[in-house]
Amino acid sequence: MGVRAEVDLMSTRSTVLVLGGGSDIAAATVATMQRVGQVRVIAAARDTDAAIAGLAMAAPGADLIGRRWDALDVAHHESFVNDVFDRYGPIDVVLCAVGQLGHHAGVSMAAVDVDAMVRANFSGPAAALSAVARRMVRHGSGTIVVLSSVAGARARRSNYVYGSSKAGLDAFAQGLGDAVSKDGVDVIVVRPGFVRSKMTTGLDPAPFSRTPNEVAAAVVEAIAAGGSRIVWVPSTLGPLMGLMRVTPRSIWRRIAADR
Repeated sequence: MGVRAEVDLMSTRSTVLVLGGGSDIAAATVATMQRVGQVRVIAAARDTDAAIAGLAMAAPGADLIGRRWDALDVAHHESFVNDVFDRYGPIDVVLCAVGQLGHHAGVSMAAVDVDAMVRANFSGPAAALSAVARRMVRHGSGTIVVLSSVAGARARRSNYVYGSSKAGLDAFAQGLGDAVSKDGVDVIVVRPGFVRSKMTTGLDPAPFSRTPNEVAAAVVEAIAAGGSRIVWVPSTLGPLMGLMRVTPRSIWRRIAADR
C-alpha cells in the first residue's frame, strides 16, 4: 500500500458496513484498514457469530458489530439499511462481498438453483446497494465497494450462470456509480481473478490467482485514491480480458474449456 493510502486512512476513524460479513476478502480488507487506522465494522450476515469471529481473528482491535442480514430478504433491505445508517452513521465505506460461488454452474443446474444464484449474486445485492446509495447521497459522501469477478467479463460454458449473475451486478454497480457521481459518492467495482480462499477450497487455481490479502490491498488503495473506478486484481487481467472479449466464440470455447 502506498504512503498516500496510509495517510488518508489514518486521518479519521472509518465506519464500514460489510454486506456478506463472512467473506475472506472482506476480512482481509478490514484487517488492512485496521493496520493503518481505527475501524468500526458492522458485519451484516446470516451467521453473525461466524462473521464476527472471522473478522476478530483477521483484525484484532477492530470495533465489531454483528447484524443479521440475508441478501435474499429483499423486502427488508430498505429498513435494514436505514436502521444501520441511523444507528451507526455516517457510514464511510460499504463493502458488498455477498455472493454464491458457481464453479461448473451451467446447464446441469436446476431452474430453482439458477434462480437462487441470480438472486444471491445480482438482484439481492443490487436492491441493498440501491438503498445504500440513497442514504449516502443524502449525506453527501461515502464509498461503495462491489466485489465483482473476472467471470463476469465473458461467460464461460462451465459457469455461465455464475458469470452472468456477476456481470449483472457489475453493470448495475457501474451505472450506479454514474448516477451518484455528482453527489459525493464513489462506487468502486473490483474484478479479481481466481482468489485462493475458503470459498475456492478444492478447486484448481486458475492463472493469475491471488490471495484475499492481495485483493484487499488493491481495494484499500482504490478507496484512498478516491473516485469511482474499476479495479482488476491483478491489474494485468484488464487488458487481457479486453482481448478475450473480442475473441471469436469458437476460439473462446477452446481457451476457456472447462475452467
